[in-house]
Amino acid sequence: MGKGIIRLSYRKVIDASSQKLWEKYVFEDTYMEFFMQAQSFNPDGQYSTFQELIEHIPNAEKLHSMTSRAAIGYIRQLNTIMPDIANQAGQLHVPFSQFNFEIIQSHVANKDAHKIAITFYSEPITWIDTIGNLLLVAYGDHREALKNGNSIDTDMIAIQSNLTITSFQESNNA
Repeated sequence: MGKGIIRLSYRKVIDASSQKLWEKYVFEDTYMEFFMQAQSFNPDGQYSTFQELIEHIPNAEKLHSMTSRAAIGYIRQLNTIMPDIANQAGQLHVPFSQFNFEIIQSHVANKDAHKIAITFYSEPITWIDTIGNLLLVAYGDHREALKNGNSIDTDMIAIQSNLTITSFQESNNA
């Protein structure tokens, strides 16, 4: 009766080549925030890249969280639904409850070098089966309903790049 409870994560990379309007706003605002925050760590302009700041300036890793503030409003606009991960009907349904923001690279004088990643972590999902490259799932913990033979609402999500199962708890009623 199902494989168990999983949590999915989706790592969304945003850079100068990102095309969607939402991504462009996140790119622009996080670059501007990085640019301003980097100045406080590097007032004399000795270092240009994010990597140099991390290597040479104590506490520069705080730039991840400081820069993430510029993305928070945009992440809230998603209404706790992961971007880009559509079901077979093309609808976005996968709920997320947590996210992690990271600067992959950036440069204070070259906006095109700015690249970030936002990793979204799903709520618990009941993994029922895998059919080809599709996960048959039900959002939430439905192990008891399955065990009792009850009908539940399901969804099918394609396995795709940057989407991974980050935790698994086996179903006790296999």
